[in-house]
Amino acid sequence: MHLDEVLFEIVAIGNSVKVSAIDPLSNTEVSIIGAPSMTRYSLKMNALRKLEKVMRDRAAKQDAWDEATVSSRRRRGLYA
Repeated sequence: MHLDEVLFEIVAIGNSVKVSAIDPLSNTEVSIIGAPSMTRYSLKMNALRKLEKVMRDRAAKQDAWDEATVSSRRRRGLYA
């Protein structure tokens, strides 16, 4: 999955670093905690991969729900 735009927020918390990745179109936000010794690039890529997974999972869940809705509509009929 390719996201057109992702916003990152990096905050040092004690001896850890919290990285948030945000998709501004869907307002989806994920966070990871990493070691301060990791490069900013590694931290961002880990957060980006997590965001992409969450977006894929949501899309799959929505597709499954849409399919269930369509198939339940097909079974409707008249009862006499």
